[in-house]
Amino acid sequence: MSILKHNNLNSRPVGFFDSGVGGLSVYARFRKALPHEDCLYFGDLANMPYGNKSREDLIGFARRILDFYNQKEVKAVVIACNTSSAQAYDTVKDEYRFKIYPIIQSCAKVIASANYGKIGVFATEATVKSGVYTTELQKYNSSLEVKEISCPNWVPIVENNRYTDKSAIEDVKNQVSKILEFSPDRVILGCTHYPYLMPLLKDFAPEELFIDPAEIFVNYISTDLESNGLLNEVGGTEQFFVSANPESFESHSRIFYQLLSPPVLV
Repeated sequence: MSILKHNNLNSRPVGFFDSGVGGLSVYARFRKALPHEDCLYFGDLANMPYGNKSREDLIGFARRILDFYNQKEVKAVVIACNTSSAQAYDTVKDEYRFKIYPIIQSCAKVIASANYGKIGVFATEATVKSGVYTTELQKYNSSLEVKEISCPNWVPIVENNRYTDKSAIEDVKNQVSKILEFSPDRVILGCTHYPYLMPLLKDFAPEELFIDPAEIFVNYISTDLESNGLLNEVGGTEQFFVSANPESFESHSRIFYQLLSPPVLV
């Protein structure tokens, strides 16, 4: 499917989606970088967590959200979710006329172009199972060694503010120990929640070892929108939508971003 071209498309909104509030970490960076964009955010709380869902389910979730954004006449959609990028993007990317930005594929080229020999990845079970980080990184640097480790307990640690729990600290310590055995040059925090574990991560490894893909991702999107003449210079509105539990979304969102309007159940 061809991408929509101009015709005042720059004034159309940019959509974002994730299974819940984690994608707000990407969204917050985007709002800071491009404050004049009109933005929509969809949290699919009815189907969270995504990390343990099948590929078929994840493709179905993505299609329903992208269909919703098609009705909203967006100019682009940001998949602010590593799991959806890993499991659904390649299937749905050509089914819509607006641009779709997946976090993993968008960041891999930038990371792979750096002078690294080994890259570690912390991610959800579904992302690790897909092997997409390894595939995408080695697409641009075939000699790069990649080790992916799933961290199924990390999202609940962040969302439930369990940073001081002994079991949470031990889990983070164990996963860091596993990745350090690989002697990586850098470790990608391959879930939008994981950068919020930095207060724990830096107790067991140097903070500079870890890569937060959100910053790379937002820079990539900004550059691409600008190069295609799609930047909005007069907007700045935002709306939030959820598939379930708007009160929970609003409460947990405070970890990542201060909502200016309550989420709408759709």
